[in-house]
Amino acid sequence: MSKVLTKCAAVCAAATCAVTIAHADPLAYSSPSAHNATPTSDTQGPLSRARVPRLALDDDVYLPTAHLNEKIIRVPVDAAGTVTLETTIYKPDGRGPFPMIVFNHGKIPGDPRTQERSDPLPFAREFVRRGYVVVAPNRQGFGHSDGVYEQDGCDVQRNGLGQAGDVAATIDYMSKQPYVDATHIVVAGTSHGGLATIAYGTEAAPGVRALINFSGGLRQDSCEDWQGNLTRAFGAYGEKTTVPSLWLYGDNDSVWNAPLVAGMYAAYGAHGASVKMVDFGKYKNDAHRLVGDRDGVRVWWPAVEAFLARAGMPTAVQYHVADPAAPQATGFAALDAVDAVPFLDNEGRNGYRNFLHQYPSRAFAVSDSGAWSWAEGGDDPMSVAVANCQKQSSDPCRLYAVDNSVVWGNQSSQTADAGDADANGRKAIASRE
Repeated sequence: MSKVLTKCAAVCAAATCAVTIAHADPLAYSSPSAHNATPTSDTQGPLSRARVPRLALDDDVYLPTAHLNEKIIRVPVDAAGTVTLETTIYKPDGRGPFPMIVFNHGKIPGDPRTQERSDPLPFAREFVRRGYVVVAPNRQGFGHSDGVYEQDGCDVQRNGLGQAGDVAATIDYMSKQPYVDATHIVVAGTSHGGLATIAYGTEAAPGVRALINFSGGLRQDSCEDWQGNLTRAFGAYGEKTTVPSLWLYGDNDSVWNAPLVAGMYAAYGAHGASVKMVDFGKYKNDAHRLVGDRDGVRVWWPAVEAFLARAGMPTAVQYHVADPAAPQATGFAALDAVDAVPFLDNEGRNGYRNFLHQYPSRAFAVSDSGAWSWAEGGDDPMSVAVANCQKQSSDPCRLYAVDNSVVWGNQSSQTADAGDADANGRKAIASRE
């Protein structure tokens, strides 16, 4: 039986230590030129000194339980419907109408056709809890959407506006659905999707009240002065945008450095655009992966909550939506007792040692025949670890350890739902050409 070490390219490369950040005192919107636009380079950003709020009510057991009601539809881009976008929708139970937030994905290096369906579960779960419809389109040329991804050479400004066209088509279509409140819309995006979000703001629909940019941009290493191109693109967008925006960037981002982020921010606000920057400090081993990680919610939600409240959008928890549940610890062995893990050969024990060096959230799975896998970060590393182990074994794979606890022998650890987890886990996607 072959063994497998699941490094979950994006999950494990991006995962890291848990960070808890909270509410800073709300800052007035202003142009970046009015104050220091350079993010701090300390271990933690300014939010790290603030009080940590609850993400849900202590008595949320009394809230109505809601499911994500995940559904995949095709959103037409043109009037004839010949070009459509593969789009994932999450919504509370009921008829609505509900406020809507659109989430725009990033771009992996290489062919965008190989990119998976946008499925931002940690992000969606947090907004469905608050009564939102969450819409996650794959733009043209990505995954199973129709059309072709237009690179537009080194013209970042044009690239962003082209991506924004698909965002506009999505909002136009979804605004006509009876369960959507078209007067309360938020647009958000990460990495390349953050660029698309800010570009969309130049011609936003009347019901769009806020833009949220998670580590947005487009890195084009093969283009001369790509940093300058990117900075000028944000400057051009800021000149034409009236919708307020929130920008969230971290100190240890693998794609953007602090001076570049400061330059983009200053250029965007130079003409009076309403924008607030949040430096959330270091997040695990790569701040660029924040929004794709369930652990990241505690970092970004406090600033987003304050921003949405100022924009007149709802922020209170209205539904109980459960996170993936971990089995209880069993006391079978100490977490670091490598020799106690059953069925492993030397390669497997080295894999378990590697697992011990990963950040929570993490999970290690093993089968009676010695197949094994670990996963880290993303939304549900337990399901990913079990699914990848199972691909190498005809015997059932079970969870041995989750986060900082050994769960071996717990009946629930034998029936972890592998769902549709893929071999690479949930990817947090960078915008690098």
